[in-house]
Amino acid sequence: MNDDTSIKLFNLLFQQLTVMNYSIKRGAGYLARQEMERILAPLRADPRRLEPFGFKVYSQNDEDGILAEIFRRIGVSAGSFCEIGVQNGLECNSLFLLHQGWRGMWIEADNRQIALIEEKFSPLLAAGRLHVVNGYAMPDSVNRLVADGLGRIGTDVEALDFLSIDVDGMDIHLLEALESRPKVICIEYNAKFPPGVDRRPLFDPQYRWRGTDYMGASLSALDEAAAGMGYALVATNITGANAFFVRRDLAEGRFVGEATPDRLYNPPRYYLMLDHFLDQVGHGADFGPYAER
Repeated sequence: MNDDTSIKLFNLLFQQLTVMNYSIKRGAGYLARQEMERILAPLRADPRRLEPFGFKVYSQNDEDGILAEIFRRIGVSAGSFCEIGVQNGLECNSLFLLHQGWRGMWIEADNRQIALIEEKFSPLLAAGRLHVVNGYAMPDSVNRLVADGLGRIGTDVEALDFLSIDVDGMDIHLLEALESRPKVICIEYNAKFPPGVDRRPLFDPQYRWRGTDYMGASLSALDEAAAGMGYALVATNITGANAFFVRRDLAEGRFVGEATPDRLYNPPRYYLMLDHFLDQVGHGADFGPYAER
């Protein structure tokens, strides 16, 4: 076999593998959509459930849609946010809010991600609609970081509308350290542990997620902590990644009654992120600039 023949065979094999991979991805996506419909169909019987409202614009999964419905129900249209743990900012829970006239701050510890944020979101940073803090949020520093950051965009921490925490492990310790009371909190939970199991990682300031399932507190542990701070659990998302809490004075009568972890828990369905949400939009995430209206 000469070199030309080998190259032709390699190219043919590569093309066939590319087509096969595309077909497998399409098949997995179709099955994922069927699985989601199977899960969501019975939940639609209760209009107060939030999972059916889920959709993705920039969030990792369906958080954008769930948050939109929460804010609609409590009457917040263009508020303020703080998100802790955003990576490069293109897949987070607050970028879609920025598109809707919100302002806020991000806290991110990775210097490389900060450089990308400063380049990609320079119009928002220059306009004072977004402030970015490069650092690790710790229980003894989180209140200062949030208050200082919001102050830079002219927002009072006591008027904070939305807080998102996703630091892959020590999330519950940041939650319990909060002195302010945002209207809505979204926080990652460890869906490995079913309802009724109260598990939280020991606080370790040196901890960094290693890609294992040691990555945060159980839903029951978060619910107990949030309840003691005046919050009601209102939802978890369909992939079993995030829990949503609303301040109790705003939640009453607007969400599921008897909102316990037993009723609102979603098990880990991270495969839906890979098989559906990752390719839902069809292109890689990016940001503007867009014309302001």
